[in-house]
Amino acid sequence: MDTLLNFIEQIGHYALFLVLCLGLVGLPVPNEVVAMTGGALAASGILSPAPSFIMTFLGVCSGSTVGFMLSRFTASKLLHRVGEKSKIRQFLDVSERLTRQYGNYAICISAFLPILRNVTPYAVGMKGMPYRRFAIYSYTASLVWTTGYFSLGMFVGDQVVDHIGVLINRYGYYAVGIVAALAIILIISWWMRRNKRSKENNEIQIHG
Repeated sequence: MDTLLNFIEQIGHYALFLVLCLGLVGLPVPNEVVAMTGGALAASGILSPAPSFIMTFLGVCSGSTVGFMLSRFTASKLLHRVGEKSKIRQFLDVSERLTRQYGNYAICISAFLPILRNVTPYAVGMKGMPYRRFAIYSYTASLVWTTGYFSLGMFVGDQVVDHIGVLINRYGYYAVGIVAALAIILIISWWMRRNKRSKENNEIQIHG
């Protein structure tokens, strides 16, 4: 969190994109925390909402795109270097099973699963998937993912984001995944109730 906040203090919303890109080389700031922090700071007025959202979205897309492009040019070398019992090989196997079972939608599913979101672009790239098809599924899923976590950050605020970062360090992504899923469900329920009340009010005005 300190690394992220230091970057934001220096370069503003561009830090969200930079930190998500650096996550490709092991920067220890989970994507979920970056997106929620961006939302929280946008809600508090420290960052501008629209540019912060765009930088977060582009940062998320950068990770999958780099993985996909690298796999298209280094697939044979990558498979040769990855041992059969290595963790990377195991995650590649999971990605391949997802692809066989769900087809192109495996890209969308993996976008919401830590580690697999980084491995699956390699897997589909090695299989020769056209970039256009990859972009449609991957960027659409990234948009939904960004919207969910960025909105969650705007609703819960920076204090809760700090606590979520601690939860990730102590208990892994399972804890934050449960919290985020519940929060997103609550947000969607609130939005549906608001739309329902708006429609009822419109009907009353029409018939009144």
